[in-house]
Amino acid sequence: MPAGLIDSYPFLPDRYDEMLVDRETVRPHWKAFADRLEHLPESSLARRAQFVSDAVEADGVTYSLHTDTLGTNRPWELDMLPLILDHAEWSHLSAAVAQRARLLDAILADLYGDQELLREGLIPPALIFGQQGYKWPCKNLVPASGHFLHLFATDLGRSPDGSWWVIGDHTQTPTGAGYALQNRIVTSQAFPDAFRELQVNTLAAFFRNLQDSLARMAPSDGETPLVVLLSGGPFSESYFEHAFLARYLGFPLVEGQDLTVRDDTVFLKTLRGLRRVHAILRRLDDEACDPLELSGRFALGVPGLIGAIRSGKVLMANALGSGVVEGSALFGFLPAICRRLFKEELLIPSVASWWCGEPPALEFVLDNLDKLVIKPAFASMRRESVFGHQLRGEKRDKLIASIKAQPHTFVAQEWVRLSQTPVWTGAAERPLASRSFGLRMIAAATPEGYEVMPGALVRAAPHSGLEVIPMQRGGLSKDAWVRAESSAHRTTLIKKRLGVIDLLYSGNDIPSRVGENLFWMGRHSERCESSARLLRAALARISSTDDEAEGELDGLLLAARKIGALAAKDSDELPEEERTREALLLSAVSDLKQYGSVASNLQLLTSNANHVRERLSTDNWRLLNRLEQALQPPPVTIDQAMGALDSVMMNCISLAGFAMDDMTRDEGWRFLILGRRIERLARLSSMIALVLKAEQRASENMLEWLLEAANAIVTYRARYRRMPELLPVLHLLVFDTSNPHSVCFQIGTIRRYLQSSARELGHAVPPIIDELDRRFSRFDLTVFEAEQCAPGRSQLSSLLTEAENSAYSLSDEVHRRFFIHTVSPSRLRGAA
Repeated sequence: MPAGLIDSYPFLPDRYDEMLVDRETVRPHWKAFADRLEHLPESSLARRAQFVSDAVEADGVTYSLHTDTLGTNRPWELDMLPLILDHAEWSHLSAAVAQRARLLDAILADLYGDQELLREGLIPPALIFGQQGYKWPCKNLVPASGHFLHLFATDLGRSPDGSWWVIGDHTQTPTGAGYALQNRIVTSQAFPDAFRELQVNTLAAFFRNLQDSLARMAPSDGETPLVVLLSGGPFSESYFEHAFLARYLGFPLVEGQDLTVRDDTVFLKTLRGLRRVHAILRRLDDEACDPLELSGRFALGVPGLIGAIRSGKVLMANALGSGVVEGSALFGFLPAICRRLFKEELLIPSVASWWCGEPPALEFVLDNLDKLVIKPAFASMRRESVFGHQLRGEKRDKLIASIKAQPHTFVAQEWVRLSQTPVWTGAAERPLASRSFGLRMIAAATPEGYEVMPGALVRAAPHSGLEVIPMQRGGLSKDAWVRAESSAHRTTLIKKRLGVIDLLYSGNDIPSRVGENLFWMGRHSERCESSARLLRAALARISSTDDEAEGELDGLLLAARKIGALAAKDSDELPEEERTREALLLSAVSDLKQYGSVASNLQLLTSNANHVRERLSTDNWRLLNRLEQALQPPPVTIDQAMGALDSVMMNCISLAGFAMDDMTRDEGWRFLILGRRIERLARLSSMIALVLKAEQRASENMLEWLLEAANAIVTYRARYRRMPELLPVLHLLVFDTSNPHSVCFQIGTIRRYLQSSARELGHAVPPIIDELDRRFSRFDLTVFEAEQCAPGRSQLSSLLTEAENSAYSLSDEVHRRFFIHTVSPSRLRGAA
């Protein structure tokens, strides 16, 4: 690295800098890391920065908004440089965050209980009842664990004098723990030696204790507790974190449709029936959790959920209604409440705040607008923060009028000039830049009190001079390295020895929605692969100068239409002479709006994968990311399209390989394979029947591409060493049970997996698959030895058409038997 890396860093004398005391002095706890940066060559630093970027992209880390111009998958932005904090300072911060969590938990207990704080005037009633955050159905509702807050997050900022201030609390569905863990995994791999030598505290013990606490606090009634993570689904802005945490903690990731309430008891709809849920770690906002008692505007929740909570049969973390204390309007009242409840002073104060619902505070805010930051008083309000000094003229007058019209909805805070932390830009002249940042710390309730995660999510401004740090606007994130006082204790979520209570839900308890999405993931991956093979064969013949290729093309296009890969002819469509075959095929590859195109099937495959993200390994997810990018940008020439289709085929093959060698062979895996085999059975049967129904001379011209489309051309040539002939082709593609691309192989595999599911899940095997197996096994292939084999062709094509229809009927039967829960009480498990 060129000399003077630290010298080129833009130190701001009017701000506290986390790395430097002054322009020449590095802070003691930063010195070892700063020295390492100075001595690393430029190429090494560039490789580490690229590694971080590639790792984030490969892992599919996102944070998104419904209205995001970048779509539903906004890439997570991670700076490779950590924020380093020493042990002494962290000890003070941890104690302060634990105290604050305890305080807000006690306030919630009072607000939904005796409401003494309101009667004593310590909290203005309008501050609580004048917002949507207070949930009246939760009044007098006592949490099963005794805690309203199981997870708590708070945002801290450091002022120029080095003091820390609380600038925001998150009590409803705190986000950040999963992202902090993901940041740690990537950053520690970018600087493994530094991470080890600096004795950085690890995070695993915190998550293990969270895992233990939820299980032990749940009302299990002697049963092995089942804890689930409730998500709003792939369109939730932090869905990556939901899936990541669920996989890391070993909790099933569920959506509202996966749960049902019967007799005030929550059940998970699994492939085996209904299983009782004892605890819910929710990532769904209060009002969306129960459409019966909270808000009917949302269909994401679980009807009757509050009834189950009220009966004490399920632990909800965090408790419904906990968002009422999330707004910053409460800040000014916390010191007095802390003294009243705990006889303590706040260890870290909130940033100075004035709730405009009080006349003196309103007057002060209007007189000092230029020195303040104006924020919404309540978390449920979707209003951005405004810096008073940035407003002039009409905008200023409009804000003042809004504050006067509804003063109770505004809070003003002192403008804290946030401290600066170094970020890596990689620029030639100034590779380090300084950015304002906020520190999000996380605490979890345990039987021994609140435990603070020994790390944090650091949110840094995307460019210099910006003080507001929202992730939605493209803010950077960083890892926080807390140096241990002595050797850092290395731990893992894997326990040395399990007790009875640790025997959590069996891997067989798979939500029906997960099974359904895995089933369709199998079907859509097979559609992508088979369509890609057929379209590639057609494009190869369009670009060929061979006379025979032109004769094969008509059959290929007919087959592509038959399996839905090519758009069916419309009465208003231009004749194919005017709308070229090339354009039709390119559209079949990349047109998202064309149902059945490779692009549209890839989109459906990705959607299925998103719904089961917690069940896919990192390698699986990286492969899916590559598959999603295979048609970007959309190909516009035959060569580009063939290259894109090659990529689709190879990635689909790899995906199938991961399924066979990388996934646990549980019930979910079985449905993934079933979906793939059922789709392959339908498509193979359709294409072969099409060839048999054609005139004999025409069908002979179809055999070559049929073998290509069935991925059996190499096997045929190696086995027979001659040009394709009908009898050996039919044997290979229909009856050869050793060929994984034959019809009978699909029937046998489907039959075997359905028999396994029948034994384990208590359903009978659909008789249609046994009948198919019987009829194909009795078919006399010798009828094709005669030169004129029209009766045999007709008989086999009819049987194949029946196999295609049976495949779709089987799909419907699988849905009816396994994915729809209209069950009798006998299927309720764990309800006693």
